[in-house]
Amino acid sequence: MQGNQRTTLGLSKAQRDNMAAYDALPAPLRAWLAEARLPWSPASARRAWRRALLRNFGRTKAALAEMDRLEDARLAQDALTVERAQDGLAPPPERR
Repeated sequence: MQGNQRTTLGLSKAQRDNMAAYDALPAPLRAWLAEARLPWSPASARRAWRRALLRNFGRTKAALAEMDRLEDARLAQDALTVERAQDGLAPPPERR
């Protein structure tokens, strides 16, 4: 049975480089991503991290807190979260 075992389709450059890009992220960001509630690409996580560090004058803890707020704000926009609120159900728990 062949199934999905083989393909002639190649991976895009972004797909090939995803793990290397993840490994190149700073350790605090990789730890944060390991507990993230949304799927982040390494590129988007790096952009958000750099902005968070700039806004917080290089303070890692404050940048991590900003990443949490960014993710919470994105989750609040999610259709399922909005639907849960309309049904009177609790939103997903916030991080930390």
